[in-house]
Amino acid sequence: MHKGCAITVGELGEFGVIQRISGRLTQGAAVLLGPGDDAAILRAPDGRVVVSTDLLVEGRHFRRDWSGGYDIGRKAAAQNLADIAAMGADPTALVVGLGLPPDAAADWLDALTDGFRDECDLVGATVAGGDVTRSEIVVLGVTALGDLGGRPPVTRSGARPGDVVAVAGRLGHAAAGLALLTAGAGAGSPELRELPEAHRRPRPPYACGPRAALLGATAMLDVSDGLLQDLGHVAEASGVAVALDAAALPVAEVLAAAAGELGADPLEWVLTGGDDHALAATFPPAVRLPPEWTVIGEVEQGQGVRVDGQVRTVGGWDHFRE
Repeated sequence: MHKGCAITVGELGEFGVIQRISGRLTQGAAVLLGPGDDAAILRAPDGRVVVSTDLLVEGRHFRRDWSGGYDIGRKAAAQNLADIAAMGADPTALVVGLGLPPDAAADWLDALTDGFRDECDLVGATVAGGDVTRSEIVVLGVTALGDLGGRPPVTRSGARPGDVVAVAGRLGHAAAGLALLTAGAGAGSPELRELPEAHRRPRPPYACGPRAALLGATAMLDVSDGLLQDLGHVAEASGVAVALDAAALPVAEVLAAAAGELGADPLEWVLTGGDDHALAATFPPAVRLPPEWTVIGEVEQGQGVRVDGQVRTVGGWDHFRE
């Protein structure tokens, strides 16, 4: 290798890759034994462990020509940490399985690792271990772990008629950003720049999950596949109907600007766009919600999800639907 040439992961080799990753990671308080052994060991103060897992595949969940390694690391961590927060738990650790092409640059791997580390730092979690293998494309298998801190979990099945429906975090931004990237639009517009960034790097309202549990949330999930589709899971699991008020839905001005650029309806991004990883929850009507939460509807007798009285069944992300 000539001086000044970029090192690839193929040149580092499997154990060189593992050492390079481990050397960039910090270990949180929950980790008793981190990377380097056959398995990690974590504290479980609550006596219960919350576990969630996701798979991210290049070309399906991200594109390396649109997102750098750092953004991909942040996104992969965020969507898993958000699942833990949506149960009302505090994230403690991630375990990452990583498939890499041998020609991937080592500095790209560094950026990916830094993205995981920095997103975990937001919630006091850490990457406690994982595995690497050779792959034709980048594949990330991420398992997130969390602690309930003595609280009961907030599941999808607890919504009751009379509850209010509320959301915390951004809705529609990632979908609008993806639409702009796909159309090659808005690149020179400073006012729209935040939307492609929202697609590359979501900002889940992590702290709102455990706080919602303390407020008495009856059901909760993170909005990963679209508000309509995800609230449909709550309606089905709880045996209720969810009635949304379109006028109450948070349609940001930047979404309206992007919709004007593309000839789209910004409300559709809010209703069906995924990847923002906002939190949607139901609460007893007497609960006084903090300003991070916006009430968008209520729970009723019946089934399904309605918007302004109209049943909505189409929309949202499905991995096996074209």
